Amino acid sequence: MTPDLVAELLRQLMKEAMILAAPLLIAAMALSFVLSLIQTLTSLQEQSLTTVPRLAAVAMMLLVGMPWFLGRMATYTVHLLSDLRRYLG
Repeated sequence: MTPDLVAELLRQLMKEAMILAAPLLIAAMALSFVLSLIQTLTSLQEQSLTTVPRLAAVAMMLLVGMPWFLGRMATYTVHLLSDLRRYLG
């Protein structure tokens, strides 16, 4: 396996990881911003007020997006295994 091929595999892997993580991170970031704004406006500085809703939002995003996540990972795996001969030889 050549260094160029390894770099290409890593590039594809990182691209898929970013695509799969983006919806969860964006949802957590948006909710954190809104909750921080509410905490600032109401002067409530309780950590659990931001942590619990953020965890719940990420869990809901995982449940709702699971078919898409699994489909995307399955497609990547099939693509990777279909080109296995190219990577090994």
